Amino acid sequence: MWTRTVNGTALHFYLAGINNQNFLMRDQETGTWWQQITGKAIYGPMRGAALKLVPSDELSFGEWRAEFPSGQVLAPVAKYTKEYDPNWEPDVAKLPVVISFPGTELKSRDVVIGLTIGGSARAYPWETLAKQSPILDRVNGTPLLFVLGPDGKSFRVFVSLIDGHDAEFFLQTDAHSWILLDSLTNSQWNFQGCATSGLAKGRCLDRIPALKDYWFDWRNYHPETTIYKR
Repeated sequence: MWTRTVNGTALHFYLAGINNQNFLMRDQETGTWWQQITGKAIYGPMRGAALKLVPSDELSFGEWRAEFPSGQVLAPVAKYTKEYDPNWEPDVAKLPVVISFPGTELKSRDVVIGLTIGGSARAYPWETLAKQSPILDRVNGTPLLFVLGPDGKSFRVFVSLIDGHDAEFFLQTDAHSWILLDSLTNSQWNFQGCATSGLAKGRCLDRIPALKDYWFDWRNYHPETTIYKR
């Protein structure tokens, strides 16, 4: 998700094409072409400019609703309802990729969570996260906490620092609760990254933007990426 204001001007975008199965957007004001995954202008009068990233989540509706019971949902446009494809993602997953990277340990359609910190990129295979959550890692000197939510589908990434000190986190679950415990204060933390009890109560971990993507797409736009290994 990106802001659409550049140099004080609010731009209006529309889908202009597909490049390597990644959207190309064009703004009505200048005719500039923008890449979806990077937010960068790649052709036209504003080439070289970049949209500003907006923090966002990829959550299941149930998880989002539990956190924001009064939240609003963008409804489909009624007259186009029949044109929406309910199986879009499974159908797209069957299509051959137009670019691949043979010799890497991941398959083109493997789903990864990708992030960049200080110019360093890393991909986390979804299957690994699903089996190992929570994951503790370090990228470019920043300690990270990857965690799947109570629904086993939603995910978030945090900086695993409490008062400037590295902290390890452990997941404690049962049929009725989902709790993270930290190694420094033994406080309880929720999926929003906030301590709900213990010495750290009221504090929240900083969030790190991360993208759920196919490996071939992430690798294409992040050629120097590393892959997380257990």
